[in-house]
Amino acid sequence: MPDDRYNFAGKKVLIMGLGRFGGGVDCAEFAARAGAKVTVTDSAPAEKLSDSINKLKEFPDIEFHLGSHDPADFRQADIIIANPAVPDDNKFLEIARRNNKFITSQINIFFELCPAQIVGITGANGKSTTTALTAHLLKAMRDEGRWTRDVWLSGNIGNQPLLTILDKIKADDLVVLELSSFQLESLAQIAKAPKVALLTNLTPNHLDRHGTFENYCAAKENIFKHQELNDNSPAVSIFNAEDKIAAEWFEKFNKDTGRICIRFSTDDVSKEIRDSFILPGRANLSNLAAAIAISKHFGIDDEQIKKSLPEFKPLPHRLEFVAEINGVSWYNDSIATTPQSAIAALEAFEQPKIIIAGGYDKNLPFDELGQKIAAGAKAAVLLGQTAPKIASAIRKTQDSRHKTHVEFVDSLAKAVQSAERFAESGDVVLLSPACASYDMFENFQHRGQEFTKLVKSLNK
Repeated sequence: MPDDRYNFAGKKVLIMGLGRFGGGVDCAEFAARAGAKVTVTDSAPAEKLSDSINKLKEFPDIEFHLGSHDPADFRQADIIIANPAVPDDNKFLEIARRNNKFITSQINIFFELCPAQIVGITGANGKSTTTALTAHLLKAMRDEGRWTRDVWLSGNIGNQPLLTILDKIKADDLVVLELSSFQLESLAQIAKAPKVALLTNLTPNHLDRHGTFENYCAAKENIFKHQELNDNSPAVSIFNAEDKIAAEWFEKFNKDTGRICIRFSTDDVSKEIRDSFILPGRANLSNLAAAIAISKHFGIDDEQIKKSLPEFKPLPHRLEFVAEINGVSWYNDSIATTPQSAIAALEAFEQPKIIIAGGYDKNLPFDELGQKIAAGAKAAVLLGQTAPKIASAIRKTQDSRHKTHVEFVDSLAKAVQSAERFAESGDVVLLSPACASYDMFENFQHRGQEFTKLVKSLNK
């Protein structure tokens, strides 16, 4: 049974981190509707949070303490709901602990209260597309009348609510969630994990938060470690056979009783299904193989998968085609916040490529990305904190036979102008930053939207 502390009626609930992705809004609305006295605190000023604040207009009793955090709020609240981006050792959360306050998170509340079976998907790269594909394939069963259960898509994917859909979810439904390393660390505190769990792959990410790749992997491993094992209703653990760590984890967890372990690879995808799939590149083929592995667990056959795929709408900012201008194809891959995801984007195209890369420094290595750019791109336009590191990685592997032109710029607008100058008919220009956006933009969506506007303005 859920902890009685999740009964919010009449309690003082502090939302730490309103944010720009909707999680804080979802938590505040949920607590307000549950009868709590809600206070929202965020270190960002009100003008940077205006969109989120406006979404809470129907709750005039919510108090906003913005621009900084007040220690008194953390001493006086009964419950603190912390944003996943807030590390566990945050000094304000320490104040709450010293005062014996109940600290939780959006994802923890959801797992405690959700009546339906949860399918959870995590990984360094591809988890958003895999999650959306999985939900699409499962929803097709409902749409064709082969199921009565509803399929819900949420988690760390876009601005989908979690808590405010709880009262709509039925016990027989399926919930498909994208789960981040931050959310999985939070869930580990209550020893919860999805009934069906899948890992896309593991490469270094968020080292600014986790410190080491080993710590990052440990956070991801929680998706399997805390699955409830039951011989009568086994947990399902799904691993990428083409990823080194995932393959090792398959061997490790396959020894457990009360668990079904499944492996997937790109070889699992038949030619007929590949021909129905519009997303480019081997990385997207791996995402499809992952979604198929989950779908087949729920009884969906190849014919149904092939029939459903043409209707799948790609997610924005993920190898999203923007425009073809003077024979040059422009793609927005702003979601690429790791070197490995940018490598996957480069490998998705055979045409000559100009890559726009760089951004906030998460302390990730760029050696392999430098090699791939040097070998496969005619130009690299670099911006942001990491531009010098990426340039150094490119130059280390260049030879006299092929030299990738490297140019530094100080804005995305100048990056687009430079890329247009380098590009010729038949080329691909690819915004695939390999880095987070926080040094110049609010988030990867903001970066992708600005890129799309700039590219479309070239055609005027």
